[in-house]
Amino acid sequence: MLVSAYDSIAALYDPWSRSVTEDVDFYVAEARKSGGPVVELGVGTGRIAVPIARAGVRVIGIDDSEAMLDLCRARAEAAGVSKLVELRLGDLRRPPVLERVPLVTCPFRALLHLASDEERLEALRAVHLLLLPGGRFVFDVFAPSMEDVEETNGRWLEREPGIWERADWDLERRVLTLAVRGEAGETAMRLAWRAPEEWRALLERAGFEIAASYGWFDLRPYDGGEDTVWIARRPAV
Repeated sequence: MLVSAYDSIAALYDPWSRSVTEDVDFYVAEARKSGGPVVELGVGTGRIAVPIARAGVRVIGIDDSEAMLDLCRARAEAAGVSKLVELRLGDLRRPPVLERVPLVTCPFRALLHLASDEERLEALRAVHLLLLPGGRFVFDVFAPSMEDVEETNGRWLEREPGIWERADWDLERRVLTLAVRGEAGETAMRLAWRAPEEWRALLERAGFEIAASYGWFDLRPYDGGEDTVWIARRPAV
């Protein structure tokens, strides 16, 4: 049985992430371009999957939290797109998908939940197998700036009204322990970051070609900032 750090904060997740909207149009555009179906790893409550379905593209959403999937299912039903959103409980390193698709996505830094290069390669190789020849893998990750670390380390900050988070940064191990709490629940999770050049090397080891690497969802060139948005391609032959 899967146990997820998100199970205990499923009711908090949408209010906690309500300000995160900058990536939605980007992922919807990528889904439209692919024609679908799209496999979304770490689908959560459907923050991105439901807008993709509203655009008429079928989504197969994978998450290791049953509670989050329940909320995603309800959101899809409320939006009238439940027939286009298929949800499956599973680990992103071993997604329970037999279909081969033109696009796999992993939004909102979900790959940072992987703890080691071995786990990262396992997940990337699993994605590679899911893709049709020429298919694309689109995801975003981050590596913190020293300014961010200094401003947040070891402090409880109110992210949204009544929802608090605390970041404890281990710079030597490159691991963030993020605690979240509110009236509806609390949890702690570990996120491990890597530098862009390391992500590039991992993608290439997993058999991908790098189609693009951006510094933000508006497709600006990467200039050394915290965020990177990747488009990797399974070779056509």
